[in-house]
Amino acid sequence: MRHEPSLEELGAFLRARRAQLSPGTAGLPHSTAPRRVPGLRREEVARLAAISTDYYARLEQGRVQASEAVLDVLAQVLRLGGDQREYLLTLAGKTAPPTEGRSTRQEVHPQMRRLLDDLTLTAGFVIGHNTDLLAWNAMAAALVMDFGRIPEEERNYVRMVFTEPAIRVLYRDWEAMARLAVSHLRMDSRRNPRDPRLTALVEELSAVDPQFRLWWTSHDVAARAGGTRLLRHPVVGDLALERSTFMCAEDPRQQLVVWTAEPGTPTSDALRYLASTMGPVPEASRGAG
Repeated sequence: MRHEPSLEELGAFLRARRAQLSPGTAGLPHSTAPRRVPGLRREEVARLAAISTDYYARLEQGRVQASEAVLDVLAQVLRLGGDQREYLLTLAGKTAPPTEGRSTRQEVHPQMRRLLDDLTLTAGFVIGHNTDLLAWNAMAAALVMDFGRIPEEERNYVRMVFTEPAIRVLYRDWEAMARLAVSHLRMDSRRNPRDPRLTALVEELSAVDPQFRLWWTSHDVAARAGGTRLLRHPVVGDLALERSTFMCAEDPRQQLVVWTAEPGTPTSDALRYLASTMGPVPEASRGAG
């Protein structure tokens, strides 16, 4: 299934990737001549891809559609990874987004909510379209913050990463995690780049945080995957948690994210202690629909 291409977004993505690729990395011979632009020139990309410079320029300007064969060659020339290639093809209309995005906020699927409630020593979150935080459990609130005090329409993971001081302090590697969160949001945007709620979120964060503005315009993309989350919790101290992501079969735009600890580790002991000190999370604070 194909979808309507987002040619302006595709052009912006190509420009960003070209600017971040050095001539040496692209396999071009070394030159001592000064370069007026960062990264590769348009004509260099066109030559490496065996297409005309005019045609490539029109691609970057969002004025022409490219075949899948040309996009595959450009993905190789620009050294795109798997997530980046998927993003490129989706913007070009060659593959359908996982599910077409909607502007309205989702409601958490009941099965996902039940899964959250069954997790006691594990922090769990349900992340929806454009990184909206749809639900969480008691351990997630104890580890991060009281999400329930944030108005529902503002419960967005990327927004909280940039606007909540407690989260900036909590992540020991905040800058790396914040940049990754922006990459996740950019990846989600391929479903509907013109989503009014997404546009409003990007405009809001671009106005208040120069780092967000810089990272958003860099067009880095990444799908949610596993990894380690390093926290400095005000009660139990330093924690190293493993992150895993599970997709909801009934609504692929909802993902269950869990933070776990290997048994017998200091982090596991800290989670057990934290669980013993907290009460149940209120119904209204679990993202109840």
